[in-house]
Amino acid sequence: MQATTIKRSLLGVTVITALGVGYAKFGSQAVGPAEAIATPLAPAAAPPARLAAALPDISAIVDSAGGAVVNISVSGRQKTGMDPNDPMFEFFRRFGTPQPQERGPARGMGSGFIVSSDGLILTNAHVVADADEVTVKLTDRREFKAKVIGLDKLTDVAVLRIDASDLPVLRLGDPVRARVGDWVVAIGSPFGFENTVTAGIVSAKSRSLASDSYVPFIQTDVAINPGNSGGPLLNLEGEVIGINSQIYSRSGGYQGVSFAIPIDVAMNIKEQLVQHGKVSHGRIGVTIQEVSQSLAESFGLKSTAGALISSVEKGSPAAAAGLEPGDIIVKLNDTAIGRSSELPPLVANIKPGTQVKLEVWRKGASKEIALAVGEIPGPKLASGDSEAADMSRLGLALRPLTPEERRQVDNPNGLLVENVSGPAARAGVLPGDVVLSLNGQAVRDVPQLRSLLDKAGKNVALLIERDNAKIFVPVELG
Repeated sequence: MQATTIKRSLLGVTVITALGVGYAKFGSQAVGPAEAIATPLAPAAAPPARLAAALPDISAIVDSAGGAVVNISVSGRQKTGMDPNDPMFEFFRRFGTPQPQERGPARGMGSGFIVSSDGLILTNAHVVADADEVTVKLTDRREFKAKVIGLDKLTDVAVLRIDASDLPVLRLGDPVRARVGDWVVAIGSPFGFENTVTAGIVSAKSRSLASDSYVPFIQTDVAINPGNSGGPLLNLEGEVIGINSQIYSRSGGYQGVSFAIPIDVAMNIKEQLVQHGKVSHGRIGVTIQEVSQSLAESFGLKSTAGALISSVEKGSPAAAAGLEPGDIIVKLNDTAIGRSSELPPLVANIKPGTQVKLEVWRKGASKEIALAVGEIPGPKLASGDSEAADMSRLGLALRPLTPEERRQVDNPNGLLVENVSGPAARAGVLPGDVVLSLNGQAVRDVPQLRSLLDKAGKNVALLIERDNAKIFVPVELG
C-alpha cells in the first residue's frame, strides 16, 4: 500500500502527506553508507559549552515514554478498477455513476500509543481505515490483534483496543501551554523502523490546513516520515501533547514541516467513540473567508480580526438565526476570533444543539445573535461494532439515515453504507449507497437486517439507491 498523498491548494505546489497505512514493504531496500570523500576532513571543533548545555537531554523522556508507543501493521485490500467484463460494468457506465472497485491484498503500517492500561490505543484514522486486520506490536515484542473501536475521519483520530492489562500509559500534557520554540520529541515507526526517536521545536500553533480546517494543528520541525502517523508528540516532561499526522512536502518525505493533532482534540474524540460509538461535530452552515486589510476598511472595521461570511447555507442554523453574507463573526461566546481559520475548530468542538452567542459586525455596527449549533452530517464511524450488520457474511457497516439524508432519498427507510468489504465489495456496493431492501423485504434498521440475514441462503439480492438511481445487486454471502 503506497503512501497516501493528498494534494492541497496551499502555497502553490505543496503536498500534504498522511503518514501511516500508506507505507508498504515490497521487498528489502538496502541502506548503504554515504559516498566516500577523497579529501579527509579536519576534526570538527567542539561545540561551545553553553550551546551543549542548552540542548535538551531527551534520553530520560524516551526511557519513560517509549514503552507506551506501539507499532501498528494493517492488512486490507487495495482498490483497483472494475473489470469491464463484469455484467455490472455497463450499468455504471451508462448512468455515469462511480464504478465499484475491487480490492486486492495490501499491507501497511503506522504508529500509536497507549492511553489506558487495559489496552486502549490512539492512532490516526488513516492508519486503520479500510483495514481488514490490525496488529499491534509492543516494545516487549508481544503482538496482539486489535479491534477498531471507532474512527473519525474529520479529525483523523482512531481508537483501538487490545486484549491486555497492566500496560504502560503515556501521561497527557496540555497543548495550550506549549510555546512556539519549545522542544518536542516524536516516537514512531518511520518506514517501518520501530521506535525511532526524533526531536525538534514547535514551529507554530493553531495551523489550519486546506481540507483539515476542523483541527488546530501543532506545527513542528520534528522529522516525521511515512510510518510515523499516529505516534505521540511529547514535551520535555514526557507528556504527550499531540498525535503526529501529516507533513508538508513536495517529495512525500520530510522537509521540515510537520503537523500534529492536539491531544485535547484527540481525547475528546476518543471519549465520544468509547462512550457512544460515534462522533458528533457542531456546524452553523456558513462559508467564511479571511478579512483582509482592504475588506476591513470596506466594512468599516478597525482591524482584520474575524471571519467574513461569504454565503449562508439554506435551512442551516445560521440561516435560522438570521446570519447574512457580509456579516463578520468577531466573537463566539467569550472567545474572540482573530483569524477566520480559528472559527471552524471552535464550532466543531461544540455539542450539537448547544445555544451559543455570536458577536457579528454588520453594516458598521456590532450585533449579538443567538444560534443553536447544528451537526455535521455524514458518516463518522467506519467501524464494525454496534451498528455493523454481519460484517463476516455481508461485508457492510451500516447506520440509519439522518433526517437530512432521508429527505434526499425516495424511501424514508433504508441504511447508509459506511464501509464495504468482502462479498458486498465484490458485488459492487460502495460507501454512500443506501440499502433499501434485502430479498424484497424493506430494510428498517440494523437488527432487522441482521434477522433477515440469519434466514437468508447463500445468495441475497440487495436493492440499493445511488445518485437517485435504484438497482438490485446480487451478493454471494461469505
